[in-house]
Amino acid sequence: MRHDSGTGMPGSEDEPGIPAFDGMIRASELTGGRRRRRSALAAEAAEAAGASGPEQARAGGGPDWMAPPTADEPSGEPELTKEERKAARKARKEQRAAEEADPAERARAICLRLLTGAAKTRKQLAEALAKREIPAEVAEQVLDRLEEVGLIDDGAFAEAWVESRHHARGLGRRVLAQELRQRGVAPELAERALAQVDEDDEQAAAREFVERRLRTMRGLDDQAKLRRLVGALARRGYPEGLAFRIVKDALEAER
Repeated sequence: MRHDSGTGMPGSEDEPGIPAFDGMIRASELTGGRRRRRSALAAEAAEAAGASGPEQARAGGGPDWMAPPTADEPSGEPELTKEERKAARKARKEQRAAEEADPAERARAICLRLLTGAAKTRKQLAEALAKREIPAEVAEQVLDRLEEVGLIDDGAFAEAWVESRHHARGLGRRVLAQELRQRGVAPELAERALAQVDEDDEQAAAREFVERRLRTMRGLDDQAKLRRLVGALARRGYPEGLAFRIVKDALEAER
């Protein structure tokens, strides 16, 4: 373990950012700038509590982590030796070199990293590969393979997108269709996904949105409320006729 003199956060070369423990002292606060190890901190805690050894420090002079490990109680995670760190760095360099030498391997690595965070359409991945200057023919081969194994599925992406954006954001079919088109989903796949949202679903979502917004418009007259709510529904992809009907009904109910 080591302390960073700038932040006071303990860590190691392989495990940065581990939260600091209470009682840890910055290196800059020690005499001569030297760092005290756990054994020194445990000895201080034992002395402050009147203890004479690590067992007494553990029992009443300080928290468990302050006592040094015993022979039958190994410390947390072992630190890597110099040789092990060197081997790890070498392996990472070799992997990067292999990716640079083989465009297909680099393209696969890029796609897998992007897919780890969230699902992506084929078009989104193709655009990402193009930005990283992967040859077009290589990108096509890699994307074809990812489709074969099911890591790219534009149909499943579209269905999940529609369900999430409609229920969580209350978006209408028109805006949902536009978002799918921008992400490269084929029209037939988009239409199949949009079939999840029928007219009754749109009306229910629009009513919920209007009722929620009306609670924030108490100081406005009905015309201002009508204009703002109809505009908000239109931006969310609802037909104009449906928007007017829903808002008028809500205003009547409010009166």
